[in-house]
Amino acid sequence: MSKILFVVTGADHWTLADGTLHPTGFWAEEAVAPYEAFKKAGDEVVVATPGGVVPTVDQGSLAPEVNGGQEGADRIAAALEAAPEFKQPVKLEDVNLDDYDAVFYPGGHGPMEDLAVDATSGRLLVDALDSGKPLAVVCHAPAALLAATRPDGTNAFAGYQVTGFSNDEETQAGFADKAKWLLQTRLGEAGLDVQVGEPWAPKVVVDRNLLTGQNPASSAPLAEEVLKRLG
Repeated sequence: MSKILFVVTGADHWTLADGTLHPTGFWAEEAVAPYEAFKKAGDEVVVATPGGVVPTVDQGSLAPEVNGGQEGADRIAAALEAAPEFKQPVKLEDVNLDDYDAVFYPGGHGPMEDLAVDATSGRLLVDALDSGKPLAVVCHAPAALLAATRPDGTNAFAGYQVTGFSNDEETQAGFADKAKWLLQTRLGEAGLDVQVGEPWAPKVVVDRNLLTGQNPASSAPLAEEVLKRLG
């Protein structure tokens, strides 16, 4: 049995370029699909958030149109309700990486608000990368990689191949012209080699022990890659 740390955004909004607070949080599928895969494999999941706040699910991620219909939406909402770890998170500040076999970051727009500038998360990411343990990050959660800097100020993930929510997907989602910055662009500016595929299609990129997924549809395949490495 492996023990897997889920680092989840504590934000319940995303500040847009005009100062508007867009309600958000974590994206349900990106948390539920990996959670279910890991639990099915017999693994333990621990959820951590900045300050230990109970994470907010993006209500948009519970809509029928993004879950293949009402039945799918009901199923994912029920699965989230039945997962006690999301109601009782530990403080990210208290996490000891030595206690875990892998680290997983679900997305949603929330990480653009808090994890992108969270120094505690940034240090954890650097340590996870250096440890060689599987480190999986999906959709908007690669925003957290922006806070992962070395003492000399360089990004620890510079030169790594990654994927994440693309500019095209952000445009199609209706936020590209409203955002302060775009994930694909900012990752490239930080020195990461961003690989993106067709909008909304599953895409997983693996570079050493870093595993990244492009979008919600990539979360289940990404979890499978983690499980392969955990053996």
